[in-house]
Amino acid sequence: MIHELRIYHCLPNRLPALLNRFNTVTLKLWDKYGIRQAGFWTTLVGPSNHALYYLVEWESLAEREDKWNRFAVDPDWVAARTASEADGPILERVENMFLQPTAFSAVK
Repeated sequence: MIHELRIYHCLPNRLPALLNRFNTVTLKLWDKYGIRQAGFWTTLVGPSNHALYYLVEWESLAEREDKWNRFAVDPDWVAARTASEADGPILERVENMFLQPTAFSAVK
């Protein structure tokens, strides 16, 4: 099992639009493709309150490539992303990394 950590750095005042897009569209489409989220976080105290952090759970990198690529070209996703950015771009940049548990991790 691997986890993908994704950090979406939003432009100022655009985090609410991103959260709304996840809540109303993205997660439903993830269900369609079997993409499993392990949690979402925003910053309560820290250097930036313009970011969304989340983990996606994958059995393998091959599973990630297959499911993520199919999701990325889904016409409903493309339309929803375009509509959510009608007032301007939401993201400044995206970071992602693939994490594997250590031998002593409670999560395997």
